[in-house]
Amino acid sequence: MNKSIFPYMAILLSGVCLSTTAQTVTPLKGQTPELTQQDIAACQAQSANTTSAAPAETPSAGGRARGAAAGAAAGAVVAGARGRQHEEVYDRVDDDTKQAYRQNQAKDAAAAGMVVGGSRQRQDRRQDRADQAQQSANTSSAYAACMQQRGYQVGP
Repeated sequence: MNKSIFPYMAILLSGVCLSTTAQTVTPLKGQTPELTQQDIAACQAQSANTTSAAPAETPSAGGRARGAAAGAAAGAVVAGARGRQHEEVYDRVDDDTKQAYRQNQAKDAAAAGMVVGGSRQRQDRRQDRADQAQQSANTSSAYAACMQQRGYQVGP
């Protein structure tokens, strides 16, 4: 197993355990406590298996740095292209001035890329949290349905 999957599995399993242990289970058919415990364990395992999905491999850090790097590269390319559009003036400028112009353009584009990268990273994290909440709700619903099929009333 990939080491980056372990945190997602831990979150998933803790969500399953927390969502199912917070519910009250009442036997409706006179089940013994031992049978109730067996049914709870079986339904927890079943709900974890039926609702588990592989978590998306999204990086949780470095969005700003990646955005800045992409922006800097794009800024330098755009600066060079703009300079070549005006070759008659660009050829008369010394190399240090050309380099300074490209660096300034790259710096400005890197700042913009950092903002965009951070925004995308925050959006990805919000989506991950929403997905985890939905996964938890699905697991809880599957657990309740399993227990009800076995003759239990499940309450909050």
